[in-house]
Amino acid sequence: MIPARGRHAAYRAPDTLTGVGGFSVNTDAQGARMTTPATEPAQQRLPRTLTRDLRNHDGQTVRLQGFVHARRDLGGVQFLVLRDVSGVTQCVGSGLTLPLAESSVEVTGKVKAHPKAPGGFEVQVEDFRVISAAVEPAPVEIPKMEWNVNPETMLDYRVVTVRGLKERAALKVQAELVAAFRDHLMTEGFTEISTPKIVSAGAEGGANLFPIDYFGHPAYLAQSPQLYKQIMVGVFERVFEVAPVYRAEEHATSRHLNEYLSLDVEMGFIEDEEDVMSLENRLLAAIMTRLKTTAQAEFDLLGATLPDVPAHIPRITLLDARALVTEKYGHQVGGKDLDPEAERLLCQHYAESEGSDFVFVTKYPRAARPFYAHPDANPDGTPSTEITRGFDLLFRGIEITSGGQRIHDHAMLMDSIATYKLNPETLEGYTEVFKYGMPPHGGFAIGAERLTAKLLGISNVRYARAFPRDRHRLTP
Repeated sequence: MIPARGRHAAYRAPDTLTGVGGFSVNTDAQGARMTTPATEPAQQRLPRTLTRDLRNHDGQTVRLQGFVHARRDLGGVQFLVLRDVSGVTQCVGSGLTLPLAESSVEVTGKVKAHPKAPGGFEVQVEDFRVISAAVEPAPVEIPKMEWNVNPETMLDYRVVTVRGLKERAALKVQAELVAAFRDHLMTEGFTEISTPKIVSAGAEGGANLFPIDYFGHPAYLAQSPQLYKQIMVGVFERVFEVAPVYRAEEHATSRHLNEYLSLDVEMGFIEDEEDVMSLENRLLAAIMTRLKTTAQAEFDLLGATLPDVPAHIPRITLLDARALVTEKYGHQVGGKDLDPEAERLLCQHYAESEGSDFVFVTKYPRAARPFYAHPDANPDGTPSTEITRGFDLLFRGIEITSGGQRIHDHAMLMDSIATYKLNPETLEGYTEVFKYGMPPHGGFAIGAERLTAKLLGISNVRYARAFPRDRHRLTP
């Protein structure tokens, strides 16, 4: 290590420093590095301490590794804010030559309580080492980034800006959300599956597909695992998948992506769509419970509040929902579904009247649902020709789930395909399984990025994905 000068370390160049993994690192002033066998055994070095654990080491000497998040030179005293996977901490030393921001460094020093330092503790530098120096300034000053300032620049340089504290907090929340999704479903007897992402036809009638050349044959990127997860209900009865899906929609909104992470669920031997909604109710409660334990720091950082999930999320039919927003708010709903403003107003109503951030909108018309949506029953028990057992789940003003009961009867399915004017030959690989006794089943899909964004109050869903793909973006 570099010998300390008094209480703080001097950063000298060139010098030979003991590195990770039993090697010494020769470093010059520009950060050039060369590894040679180390003379000091690696086991004699202090173990690495994360910044979040400094309160457990008050008065002790620790070894930190991370990135130069920010730096200041006040004459003979230098301040370094070091960022690692767990947070940031202030390091103070004298006679240090600090590298550019985002350089990876190692600091050894004594922990001391300091009320104005991040986390309440700072590290008084005794030894300092540059592990890998940045060769040019970062295109964006990460500590000063704001999502509402020049968002395109932030996305253009996402390879660096994704390191920001807020940026990684959103991705951390999403990772915990996905883990909770998996864990809860497995406790309810679900099996995780993996389905093809190169397909011969679309799951929803062939629209909005990205075509590809599959060895001279036409193929597409999958817009949904819907058909495959239904097939797998015949194998495991209860299945789920966490995987990307692709939508060739030429939108440019803050709520859509062309590639996103879909959390898909399908379950067999149900009575109707109520069983599916009840499952999602329990699943969301489990997800929020886990996030309170594993991601509260990220919610605090972003100033976001976790919702309470009602024991029974309110339900309203689509027709009643349209009437409500018209009568209460004077908003005329066009089209066959709810428009974004109607979704916002409906959520506002339930937040004010029932204290719920969630509401299920049920009984969607056939025209607003894909061919496999199960028809609702008429009062006399016959299948409805107009209404399905499909539903959407709205959360804080936006739809986060689409689901419902699926057709399981082969004859009914073939009639539906004909009604939708689809080519049964292109769907033969899917429809074949319904010749062999499929049970009543249903499911839903959650867009992980959209749910993450709404939980954290992120206005643009692109910031809830590490490397978003939208209409204009293929890099990084």
